[in-house]
Amino acid sequence: MGQIRKRGKVWQIRYYRNGQRIEETTEFSKYEDARDLLRDREGDISKGVAVTPRSIKLTFDDAVKDVVSDYTVNRKKSTEWVERRIKLHLTPAFGGRRLSSITTADLRAFAARRLEAKASAAEINRELAIIRRAFRLAVQGEKYHGRVPAFPMLAEDNVRSGFLDREQLETVCKHLPEALQPVIRFAFVTGWRIQSEVLGMEWRQVDRKTHTVRLDVGTTKNKKGRHIDYSDNPELVTLFEALWQEHETLQKAGTMSRCVFQRHGKRIKDFRGAWKVACTAAGLPGRLPHDLRRSAVRNLVRSGVPDTVAMRISGHKTRSVFDRYDITSEADVREGLGKVAAGTNRGDKQPNAKADANKQTA
Repeated sequence: MGQIRKRGKVWQIRYYRNGQRIEETTEFSKYEDARDLLRDREGDISKGVAVTPRSIKLTFDDAVKDVVSDYTVNRKKSTEWVERRIKLHLTPAFGGRRLSSITTADLRAFAARRLEAKASAAEINRELAIIRRAFRLAVQGEKYHGRVPAFPMLAEDNVRSGFLDREQLETVCKHLPEALQPVIRFAFVTGWRIQSEVLGMEWRQVDRKTHTVRLDVGTTKNKKGRHIDYSDNPELVTLFEALWQEHETLQKAGTMSRCVFQRHGKRIKDFRGAWKVACTAAGLPGRLPHDLRRSAVRNLVRSGVPDTVAMRISGHKTRSVFDRYDITSEADVREGLGKVAAGTNRGDKQPNAKADANKQTA
């Protein structure tokens, strides 16, 4: 039969599995919490769960190392972001603790502290997801056999509605460094993701004779390759020819560069600081680089491009996400109401779908 006893400020529980005595320091200062944990342990043992001294001693620090390894092995581009979140926010909150001691109440308290620190709901959810992944990997690797807490994910209101029109784009470009202007213009037309798809583009992906650009399989967010033919877009034709001339000039000067979008022959690693400054100078503070992607989708749809074609160009895999990007602005609403008013003032009759159908049948 299990036992509970006080060890300093915390409670220790004792239980048995296959005749082996297991003692576990709970890190709980409340008797009720230690009692609940003992019941969980005994319940797991009765179900055949392989509770061992090793599994109950797994620490949070060791568990999140497996998360980083998982991201590294799968070559996820967000590996550095995960490492930074663990170092700055998760380790200060859970470092040194046993995984088995982390409860839903602890996770809820963590979320509350992060909210007080002005973190967004999306940021907090991504951080909670790292912890959840740590638990899952520990269970899959049979390093942990304890209970997995419920994760109190926060409601996110992250649907953006920002976009730029052509005039605003030109104003922003005037305040950008010359090397960044082609990046922004290309993203505005195609809707490609700047950081992961545009900045890493190399000349081997561009065929200037057939006017095509391709993204290799595995380099996009959904891991699928894609290509576009820009033959009928004079802006992109001119853009790539100008960039090629820069490439040739650099090569003659002894600088070899594989990158289409480059600064002094080197790949552009980040642009967000310059973007923020340019938008502020253009009178458009708070605009996001991702607004270019939304703008591209909106422009494609308004130009009469079929949705399936627009999705192939921008690289949207699911219809729901694509529809969320086809944003309606206040100007759209005003224009629509204006058309209704114009039709009413002319005395135009509203179309009668039923009558039209009867005519076609006749």
